[in-house]
Amino acid sequence: QLQLVEPGGAVVQPGGSLRLSCAASGFTLDYYAIYWFRQAPGKKREGISCARANDGEKFYADSVKGRFTISRNNANNTMYLQMNSLKPEDTAVYYCAADPFCGSYENEIDFWGQGAQVTVSS
Repeated sequence: QLQLVEPGGAVVQPGGSLRLSCAASGFTLDYYAIYWFRQAPGKKREGISCARANDGEKFYADSVKGRFTISRNNANNTMYLQMNSLKPEDTAVYYCAADPFCGSYENEIDFWGQGAQVTVSS
């Protein structure tokens, strides 16, 4: 079965860090661009990062630039999102995704994870 599997999220204090993981099953992740999206309560889902497959170039939304880092480990077919200096406004459901290209429309993206709740609260 072709899928992306995300373990559950967590509750983190403001200023804290968390690493999300997302494992690909049934396909080889290193041939795909990898994405992270998030959806906060009452808001539209937004793309926050993408890393290209061919040259590894990475893109970040302004809201997370300098605090979040996208990465992949091709040996274990897994992608990651390292989140530092977390703020309450980072509270959202986080989704991993994979597609041949960065910049694809959401309805064109090939694979999605099931989402992981991240809550930033004291």
